[in-house]
Amino acid sequence: MPRLSLHTSLAGRKAVIALAGELDIAGAATLEHELAGLEATAVVIDLRQLGFIDSSGLRALAVAAQRAQRTGRRFALVPGAAQVMRVFDVTRMRERLDFVADPGEVTVGP
Repeated sequence: MPRLSLHTSLAGRKAVIALAGELDIAGAATLEHELAGLEATAVVIDLRQLGFIDSSGLRALAVAAQRAQRTGRRFALVPGAAQVMRVFDVTRMRERLDFVADPGEVTVGP
């Protein structure tokens, strides 16, 4: 059983994926599978309940962000706990990825 749980909610053309647990190599595959099935114009990944992220998880998020940029979609992250955000800070990925304070900040036009 994966140590990552995720809950996806759809609101029109926006998807919010709330992650809880550990985003490691096994969790990254689960997240990638979930993202592959979405046809949303905007995707928000909520990290507030995430307890751990490793390089595999970070890579999955970075690849998803690049894919969204190439296809003209919005991809944003809601910051998580200090130990999770430290990984983004150490790798300087916080500067490269789009972070919002709340999923509601991401809107999708008509």
